[in-house]
Amino acid sequence: MGSGRPRPMTPNADALLTLLAAHEAADASEADSLRRIVALIREQKAPFARTSFTPGHLTASAVLVDAERARTCLIHHTQLRLWLQPGGHFEPGETVPRLAAAREAREETGLRLLNLEEAPLLDVDVHTIPARQKGERHEPEHDHFDLRFLFVAEGDPQAGEGTCAARWVALEALDSDLDAGLVRALGKVGSPGSE
Repeated sequence: MGSGRPRPMTPNADALLTLLAAHEAADASEADSLRRIVALIREQKAPFARTSFTPGHLTASAVLVDAERARTCLIHHTQLRLWLQPGGHFEPGETVPRLAAAREAREETGLRLLNLEEAPLLDVDVHTIPARQKGERHEPEHDHFDLRFLFVAEGDPQAGEGTCAARWVALEALDSDLDAGLVRALGKVGSPGSE
């Protein structure tokens, strides 16, 4: 196709590309992730499908902060055995990343989200997921093209689907072992009203 779009666009792809065009990367790593995510959306037949493994698929995450922006809620991921932000795969038919991120946050923490309609895109990150066996299905190593939205949340977190723990952590006391992409995203969290 000579139009610059080799494949038909999936639902909401144009809106997502517009959102990504306005996103400013914080560093070279995020700029590379942003470039790769845009290419995936333009070139992949089914970028939202969790069964697209070459090179991977879109995921949606929620960076959760309290109203004072003093704490973030992290979950301990059951399979990856890491403290991370809540997030995960799009469900079949889901194509609005902010809503997918919100669903994941509620499923994994039980927290109430206060800014669902206004949650901004905070960060983007492409990272590799190791090969694994899920029941009788084998998932090869692939990339998650993650779209991370900033939500203000309240409540007492409870470990939910795919998590073995959930807790509030003071931003000033974050563990240095956290994923570099998550540290970058949390570094963008300012005071209330700053975005």
